[in-house]
Amino acid sequence: MHLIRLQKLLDFLKNEPDDPFLKYALATEYLSQNDIEKALFYFEDLLSKHPEYVGTYYHIGKLYERLDRKSEAILIYQKGMEVARRAGDSHAYSELQTVFNSASGLDYEDD
Repeated sequence: MHLIRLQKLLDFLKNEPDDPFLKYALATEYLSQNDIEKALFYFEDLLSKHPEYVGTYYHIGKLYERLDRKSEAILIYQKGMEVARRAGDSHAYSELQTVFNSASGLDYEDD
């Protein structure tokens, strides 16, 4: 099933090579298959060519954390919060703030 979905996404991308949703779908599909290198390629492509695509920031930040690139993840979360704020996407902002706080060690609870 994954291979069929992946092939369809790649076919769609051939017809619309600059579609950010297709790139995002490919990145998340590769991530679900644990193909980190290809997932990272598509997420980083989105960051460079479609920096206003809000959905990218959470997932690439989590991937950076998984790859022990925490300082990069924190910067990505900060940038994502800025993008989400400009887009008026309060849900994405809230999610990014939560992972930013966690990655930054700010998610402690009061005793």
